[in-house]
Amino acid sequence: MPTPSVESPPRPSAERAVSGWAGALALASALLLAMVALRWQPLMSLDGTVADTTHRWALGDPGLTHAFRILTDWVWDPWTMRFVTFAAAIWLVWRHADRWTAVWLVVTCAVATLVQQTLKAAVDRSRPTWPDPVDSAHFAAYPSGHAMTATVVCGLLLWLLHKHGTTGPVWGTAVFVAAVSVIGVGLTRVWLGVHWASDVVGGWLLGALVVALAVGVDLRRSRDRAERPGEALS
Repeated sequence: MPTPSVESPPRPSAERAVSGWAGALALASALLLAMVALRWQPLMSLDGTVADTTHRWALGDPGLTHAFRILTDWVWDPWTMRFVTFAAAIWLVWRHADRWTAVWLVVTCAVATLVQQTLKAAVDRSRPTWPDPVDSAHFAAYPSGHAMTATVVCGLLLWLLHKHGTTGPVWGTAVFVAAVSVIGVGLTRVWLGVHWASDVVGGWLLGALVVALAVGVDLRRSRDRAERPGEALS
């Protein structure tokens, strides 16, 4: 199977599919945000039940809880994820002289952080509180910054691998690592009692929305460049 060129024009169907996903994710994100902001009682009750159950499990298995703290505080920490993004951007510039994609990558990550912090301040949701906490966290709860950042970073990196024609075991490994990271960081935040389950789901949805919008921008740019072959590559 030939490796597709990064400058080949995207199929219109790909752009339509991305737009459709972005619309669906925006709708789901808005609905969940409204339910959290309005404190919709069925959701609050479900969040409380899940939190009580997972906190009980966390207290009952200190070894697993400690492992989850290491993963969430170091491996899947938002700053670790952002460092991976910056490293990928530097590699793109150094290896391919692809400055636009490097900037696209960093700017998308920065925009996601801005959206996340703005929503935290606007919603101002309190985190779960416990008489016997197993971990602590700062700032407001919604959305989960860990879940959103992991989704954005893993989604963008998977898109870049796909765009450069990555297949076979490398692609399978990348998808597996990304899925474990995104799902795993969300579960650790709930297990450690520092987020409600809906905070994590909100982070996943918003992160996926940011990725869909960013991919849409990248697809349109690739199409425009293909339609103007005389432009300089940079």
